[in-house]
Amino acid sequence: MVAMVRTVLGDVPAGELGVCDAHDHLFIRSPMLPGQELADPEDAARRLGSFRELGGRTVVQWTPHGMGRGAGSLAALSRSAGVHVVAATGLHQAAQYPPALLDSIRDRLAPLFVAEITEGIGSTGVRAGLIKVAGAFHAVDAHARLTMTAAAEAHHRTGAPIAVHLELGTAALDVLDLLCGELGVAPQRVILGHLGRSPDGAVQREAARAGAFLAFDGPSRANHATDWRLPEELAALAEAGFGGQLLLGGDTTVPETPGMPYLLRRLRPRLEEALGAEFMAAALVGNPARAFAFEPVREA
Repeated sequence: MVAMVRTVLGDVPAGELGVCDAHDHLFIRSPMLPGQELADPEDAARRLGSFRELGGRTVVQWTPHGMGRGAGSLAALSRSAGVHVVAATGLHQAAQYPPALLDSIRDRLAPLFVAEITEGIGSTGVRAGLIKVAGAFHAVDAHARLTMTAAAEAHHRTGAPIAVHLELGTAALDVLDLLCGELGVAPQRVILGHLGRSPDGAVQREAARAGAFLAFDGPSRANHATDWRLPEELAALAEAGFGGQLLLGGDTTVPETPGMPYLLRRLRPRLEEALGAEFMAAALVGNPARAFAFEPVREA
């Protein structure tokens, strides 16, 4: 059976993704970032076009339910730029939402996630290919447990992969204990984001040893000091045998973030010089093709 990835234009063979930005945002809105919304389709088109010119072929948008995903624009943007786009369902931290919105969906999260994967996001016809959830700082709080439980149920019903925002890179092992230990999600169906923001090599190796994919995303951010540490972190993981589980992403969250063009224009040559072309081909092409593929769903 050919592994498939669900894009906003339909399912495509995983082997056709090409160079992939494994975590980014074309559109996002959050009360935590007032006045810094990404909501302009023309700006999104420019960024996608720049990414395409640099050799990029797929962008995975981690913007979940209720955060201004721009679902109605994604198909046209993907078609016009000639870039695959993967959309997300799921839910971020509670602080990212008005309480009334959370109250309105709290008791139906799993059916909501399943519907957005199998039927589409609202009336757009765009189906999600990813379930995005989030941990708390050094913890899995009650909200995270609620959303991750729903994400696990939706994963088991659809085969969609689960991507996790780790707050400042923390709580990776607690997340895996819940998703994979208690809730039965295979670790290779879990993508842990922001590992570089808490550069604890022991935790990174343990998470990789468990079988999860590790996303190193958000380069160019001085407050996270990710760029200068990244070659050393990735080299250590590759030398430990985990090169097949590493992903790279731009994570554009506010207008001034260099994001997806920066990932290929500046970060790629630096990492290729340090780690080699074979490593970069895996991190940008081979690994995302496996990380974002749907798992066959077994009949009950």
